[in-house]
Amino acid sequence: MIDTTHPAGNVRDRVDATDWAALTDEIAAHGSAPTRRLLTPAQCQEIAALYDETERFRSTVDMARHRFGSGQYRYFTHDLPAVVRELREALYPHLLPIARDWSAKLGTSAPWPDELTEWIAMCHGAGQSKSAQILLRYGAGDWNALHRDVFGELLFPLQVVIGLDVPGTDYTGGEFLTTEQRPRAQSRGSATTLLQGHGLVFTTRDRPVASGRGWSTAPMRHGVSTVRSGRRRTLGLVFHDAE
Repeated sequence: MIDTTHPAGNVRDRVDATDWAALTDEIAAHGSAPTRRLLTPAQCQEIAALYDETERFRSTVDMARHRFGSGQYRYFTHDLPAVVRELREALYPHLLPIARDWSAKLGTSAPWPDELTEWIAMCHGAGQSKSAQILLRYGAGDWNALHRDVFGELLFPLQVVIGLDVPGTDYTGGEFLTTEQRPRAQSRGSATTLLQGHGLVFTTRDRPVASGRGWSTAPMRHGVSTVRSGRRRTLGLVFHDAE
């Protein structure tokens, strides 16, 4: 059951209060899973308002220009707002056991150390030195094509997106989409409405699924359905840096 109450405590307290055992089970079944409310409405508004402070960002991407869809997003510099930094640092230790379990099931390397700062230093050492934290903004008619956020050889298999606006009030449409290419079967899709302040943990590239021969790799992609009205803004948290 999703907690829609206004959260008490700081960001780390809210992240820790998520039922991580249940979330782990759900992401194992579906490739994505919601968290409890991580940000207050005021914090959501503060983060969304940063979009116009261009000095906070290293680049801006117009999705239509690159045929990624329609809308716009900006990559933060490494000088992250405190709440964004706190969210990443609080989430990483909870996501790490899932990542290592997936790696063990698929028989792949698990290069992720216990500390996020050490992992990011490894990314920089491999030439992935650009911040990948994203603030996204969609208006009526905007959408995001199905894709994967793979920015180099090193990647973390899980990401988190957080809704900053109220669905049904600030905007309509704009569901978060995932598709899963299942082994020897047709693809499976799902759609999630992002509640304000709530996170959704989802698969970066692929995940393990049980098969008759053990575990198989299921590639996944994510995107956003067409926003019907209003303005939809989200915070994207990526746990690897970009080339």
